[in-house]
Amino acid sequence: MTYSFIRDVPATEAQYADVREAVGEETPKGLVVHLVLRQEHGLRYIDVWDTEADWERFRDERLNPVIAEMMAKHGITPPTTPPPLQHIEVIHAWVG
Repeated sequence: MTYSFIRDVPATEAQYADVREAVGEETPKGLVVHLVLRQEHGLRYIDVWDTEADWERFRDERLNPVIAEMMAKHGITPPTTPPPLQHIEVIHAWVG
């Protein structure tokens, strides 16, 4: 069963670009689609993964260390809790 969510983050496009570059080009195992949308107060991520375990592995092994580096580089104090995830139920994803 897929695992999918929406997360709004108070990040700039430049900060996202730093994270994206550091994460690298290799597609994470289990990623179906990752969309990033511009919003008034930051960015919105919409992710669909094959499983929650795939997302957690990527988050813990690749993403969180890179985010910590980006925050330090930009002088951002890490929040005490991460921005909330809004779980969504994806019926179908068609990726070209």
